[in-house]
Amino acid sequence: MTAAAPTIRTTCPYCGVGCGLAVAPTGRAVQAVGDPAHPANAGRLCSKGSALGATVGLEGRLLSPMIGRRKASWTEATSLVARRFRETIARHGADSVAFYVSGQLLTEDYYVANKLMKGFIGSGNIDTNSRLCMASAVVAHKLAFGADLVPGCYEDLDLAGLVVFSGHNAAWTHPVLFRRMEAARARGQRHVVLDPRRTDTAEVADLHLPLKPQTDVRLWNGLLADLVRRGAVDQAFVANHVTGFDETLAALEADDQSAAAVAADCGLDPADLERFFRWFTETPRTVSLFSMGANQSAQGVAKGLAILNAHLATGRIGKPGACPFSITGQPNAMGGRETGGMATTLAAHMEFDPESRARLGRFWGASAVAEKPGLKAVDMFEAVADGRIKAIWVMATNPAVSMPGATSVREALAACPFVVVSDVMASTDTMDLAHVKLPALAWGEKDGTVTNSERCISRQRALFEAPAEARADWRIVADVARAMGFADAFDWRSQAQVFREWARLSAYENNDRVLNLGPLVGLTQDGYDALEPVQWPVTAAGGTARLFADGRFQTADGRARMNPVEAKGPASAVDGVYPLALNTGRVRDHWHTLTRTGLAPELCRHEPEPRVDIHPLDAEAAGVADGALTRVVTAGGEAVVVARITDRQRPGDLFMPMHWTAAYAPSGRVNRLVAPVVDPRSGQPEFKHTPARVRPFRETWRGFFLARDGWTAPGGLDLVWRRIPQDACQLHEFAGRGDARERETLRRALTKVGAPDVLRFEDNSVGSLREAFLADDRLDRVLFTTTAGRLPPRDWLAELFAAEALTATDRAALLIGRAPGRPMSTAPIVCACRAVRADRIETAIGAGAVDVDAVAETTGAGSSCGSCRPQISRMLTDARKLETLHAA
Repeated sequence: MTAAAPTIRTTCPYCGVGCGLAVAPTGRAVQAVGDPAHPANAGRLCSKGSALGATVGLEGRLLSPMIGRRKASWTEATSLVARRFRETIARHGADSVAFYVSGQLLTEDYYVANKLMKGFIGSGNIDTNSRLCMASAVVAHKLAFGADLVPGCYEDLDLAGLVVFSGHNAAWTHPVLFRRMEAARARGQRHVVLDPRRTDTAEVADLHLPLKPQTDVRLWNGLLADLVRRGAVDQAFVANHVTGFDETLAALEADDQSAAAVAADCGLDPADLERFFRWFTETPRTVSLFSMGANQSAQGVAKGLAILNAHLATGRIGKPGACPFSITGQPNAMGGRETGGMATTLAAHMEFDPESRARLGRFWGASAVAEKPGLKAVDMFEAVADGRIKAIWVMATNPAVSMPGATSVREALAACPFVVVSDVMASTDTMDLAHVKLPALAWGEKDGTVTNSERCISRQRALFEAPAEARADWRIVADVARAMGFADAFDWRSQAQVFREWARLSAYENNDRVLNLGPLVGLTQDGYDALEPVQWPVTAAGGTARLFADGRFQTADGRARMNPVEAKGPASAVDGVYPLALNTGRVRDHWHTLTRTGLAPELCRHEPEPRVDIHPLDAEAAGVADGALTRVVTAGGEAVVVARITDRQRPGDLFMPMHWTAAYAPSGRVNRLVAPVVDPRSGQPEFKHTPARVRPFRETWRGFFLARDGWTAPGGLDLVWRRIPQDACQLHEFAGRGDARERETLRRALTKVGAPDVLRFEDNSVGSLREAFLADDRLDRVLFTTTAGRLPPRDWLAELFAAEALTATDRAALLIGRAPGRPMSTAPIVCACRAVRADRIETAIGAGAVDVDAVAETTGAGSSCGSCRPQISRMLTDARKLETLHAA
């Protein structure tokens, strides 16, 4: 009997919740399950974590160093990178080079990259894609608390009587935490959502305040004024632990802070706003969660400070169930913030003051410690564009898609004299622009630590051997550092050694910094391998759950600071040319730019292609139909996506997901539409408000193509196309505005001319062409196009690609596109894990399923990861409303 594979405890590589996993790999096959012993998730997983097993294959991986288009040895590649960086620095200075890194890196990777750039190259030019996510919260924390310190912990979400979601669609972005809060809500916890959109989080909340975009500061200032009126200020806490209270209140007098005036300015029902103010006053145990909706704004720092002001004024911080809580988006955004991955700090929460620079120089034995902050992300790529930066190294991220003004970023990288990219995939929008490509380890191969949103350090452990020539990011950077002449400072032999050095730095000459891993300095290799989750600051007694319990903050006088903030309008106002406001964000089952989730077909079911959400009034005014291709235009560019007409959008607002890339939907890339407007203090881009307009696309023909492999449009064809991974094939949807010649050009590019086994049907009356190509009785590819007729559902045809051989019945029905005698649903997928469609859930509700658990028992939907449970709850609510309407 074969022995069972040992279970390895590791962490999920997706969001900032930092879920623990228990994995028993067999070869490269894994089934990810939640680790019941991990404090972040207690065994729960979301749809993305549950599907990790589908993402660990080696298809499409970069497995050897590349220089240009040829393979190279590691020695040649690292020598070239070191030489080009060294020569560039010698000719143009240290600030002519840059690193752009990622929250996907492990803490050890971050530490080594920051040490090289800020300690030995001598520039501050290392910034992370966390700049796009959490930079405004970082600045707000530093202004209020004296350092980037997250005060709360996940236990506070269990203990709170009121949870406020400020720009945070937790049901989609942090579903495991949301499940935890669902359980608390069943015990009486109240949920209030501040969001222009009626998200799944808002749909099931006790109160949704659909405020006008960019009126968050006005609302939170109004709350603070209301707390003062109601006598809810904790006078003793303010007197003993807070400065700036009087100045902040005085600044509020510039506006009418009555509830009626605030409601009018925010576009809210006064009664709803009054209810929120009353609940906040009456609930000492209040947690205010804020995430991308608050941070990704030209007013992001002000929004964060306004939230912190309300908590400081009421003393709701450092206490069980009471805190402001910035939730991070990436698995190790926090680790990057700790180790200096952002251009605006050194390391270990040290700034660029002379004392900190000298301290870091002593610890590292470095004489060239950076003297000033480096360029933040948007500024960095502008410097690449104008030639100030002449060599850049991008690590584990895809800025050619994810940055605002993405077209300009792509052009800047294409023109940069020297671009290095270290990543796992052989082809991404950014990797394709690199002069040197370095193969890094992926999740399942990496080994190190990450820090989640509650400051909990967890081990991410390797499940497999490193494939081919791929290497750990920390080692790649260290090899380049040694080749640059810094061998003595970068001579680690293991990631455990890197971690120990990082822990020593956090404790070095540390008299007042909260971030301290001192007790972990003496970890042996075995101790590092067995490290259990622990929250910093780490003491001899263990981790620290929540900060500021003693009312002391990391400021010179030990007091927190309240900061006056002014309510302002959007940085870019809508007008007659661009009358709508475009908001961008995530969908439930995808992550960043699809390099991982795009490998899992089950994660492509719920939101299979890019789309724009638009209110019915705006759609009618623009002539846009539901489900039709639609042009979304801003001053920065144009996208063509499917329209979804929904009253979950405010009139005047649009929403588009940000995930799709050139490999999946070139016309659906949204960040090229977003202007690189930033918060002046944090440098975080404004992803939530770009003036836009919409128009119908008005295609002349459309079609789909199914094949075993992915496909890209041949040059010269002006097509809108999207690739949607299926279990056994790739589905390509496309549309064009050309004539028959365009369709024939596409047909010749897609089909096998002269193939022996071809089924073909043509109907010129509706411009319909249907072709199926077989090889050895297996389906090889299918092409359907039409100018006026209907196209069949794709599901059955996609299923046939998994068949070992087609039956005669299958062959006869191929060009019809439907299984004989078998109804095919076209309803949208709700539960990605179980592939349960909306119509099946509606049937269960109609048959008497009265709650989410009953639906799960009947259909299986919501019984696995639970990410779809809020949507099922919304469907139940809609059914009850309809039933009431019919009864009336």
